[in-house]
Amino acid sequence: MKLVDERDDALTVAEACESVELPRATYYRSKSPSEVITRNRSPRRLTDIERHHVLETLNSERFCDQSVRQVWAQLLDESQYLCSVRTMYRVLEENQAVRERRNQLRHPEYQRPELLASGPNQLWSWDITKLKGPHKWNYFHLYVR
Repeated sequence: MKLVDERDDALTVAEACESVELPRATYYRSKSPSEVITRNRSPRRLTDIERHHVLETLNSERFCDQSVRQVWAQLLDESQYLCSVRTMYRVLEENQAVRERRNQLRHPEYQRPELLASGPNQLWSWDITKLKGPHKWNYFHLYVR
């Protein structure tokens, strides 16, 4: 930018920008004052009290194991409209609560059985294996004990 500003009067801005491989739009954008874009809040936006009510409803004992869409549909069946499904997701996301809402069962981790023989004839095992035969779909079953 400094090189373009300190150019000779013989060079145009376009030529100076081209010589330092700087796009002209970038040069002119840097010269204009930056405008801070502020957006007005939508008048349809939920108030903080309404957002808190939506969050309380979604986390209530009644709806804690249901998806957002199920909660929304159930409330509509009861003639109660809090907000859209997307807004419910936004409220949950603001409160770091977007996750699987249903109660998930976890399989307990069992310890693998370890068999240890300290002498002969203390431990017995068996196995069944299929061995390919001479033709397609032909198998031999090997039983070992």
